[in-house]
Amino acid sequence: MSGLHIREQDGAITFEVRVAPRASRNRVVGIQDGALKVALTAAPVDGAANEALKKLLAKALGVSKSSVEIIRGDRARIKMVRVHGVRAGDVRFDES
Repeated sequence: MSGLHIREQDGAITFEVRVAPRASRNRVVGIQDGALKVALTAAPVDGAANEALKKLLAKALGVSKSSVEIIRGDRARIKMVRVHGVRAGDVRFDES
């Protein structure tokens, strides 16, 4: 995906995600400063937004939710995620 900074290593990809919680619906907004920007309906309470993020990314990338992990920024709006089982060249996000 153009503009998204993706690293590929050991059968997984990593990239930065900027989360906007409490949105009207879960969706990929676009790319902002090299990071994927997503809107989530969940509030950032008790890990609800993180779980919603994992589910959204898993569906968008065609992998299981367990293949998506937050490796940095667990309690922040800007997160680093690792997704196993996807190659950087196969990454496509439909903005909606």
